[in-house]
Amino acid sequence: MNLTYYGHACFLLEAGGSKVLFDPFIRHNPLAQNVNVDKIEADFILLSHGHGDHVGDAEEIGQRTGADLLGMVEVLGWFEQKGLKATYSMNLGGTVKLPFGTVKMVAAAHSSSLPDGSYGGLAAGFVIETEGKTFYFAGDTALTYDMKIIGERHQLDFAILPIGGHYTMGVDDALIAADWTGAPKVIGMHYDTFPPLVINHEEAKTQAQQAGKELVLLNIGETITL
Repeated sequence: MNLTYYGHACFLLEAGGSKVLFDPFIRHNPLAQNVNVDKIEADFILLSHGHGDHVGDAEEIGQRTGADLLGMVEVLGWFEQKGLKATYSMNLGGTVKLPFGTVKMVAAAHSSSLPDGSYGGLAAGFVIETEGKTFYFAGDTALTYDMKIIGERHQLDFAILPIGGHYTMGVDDALIAADWTGAPKVIGMHYDTFPPLVINHEEAKTQAQQAGKELVLLNIGETITL
């Protein structure tokens, strides 16, 4: 399966014959101005919570592609009113089976509201099983003991974790999260986009190496095979 990074917390997963877009925020990301949003295709759009830096392009891409949305019930209700396909309205603990695999919604320790200030329910993450692999997309979150449950219930191949600090975990806590969830590889997200989130890449990779983890920091627009 292939994973493309579009900056901040936005990724495109190509697996099981499907294109799965996570937390689209591109047009207003100052670091992603070279990404052509008009050419991004999606069969599914997964939204971890309602903040603008995670749903900013969801309406545009969802309308153009006809993608099915998956996320917290309050977030999807908001997008349904805008005419999007709020097909997989979920809550914590729920699991859905999709053409590319399964998606389980898990807890995140973070706030959530929609761009107009509407209540966004609870923030969430996802554990995804596809093509014989299992991974954790944490969304925005602090370090929380709930992550130990993921490690007890799943054997992760990798985890996509926020590492920028300030609004979420920083590198230190993300490496503890990787340990608790049992993920040998961490793909970083939610860093460098805004001044409070800027990190030292080399220091972060050294920290990860010392912790016995592989930290992958993708360039915006880069695609890797997993």
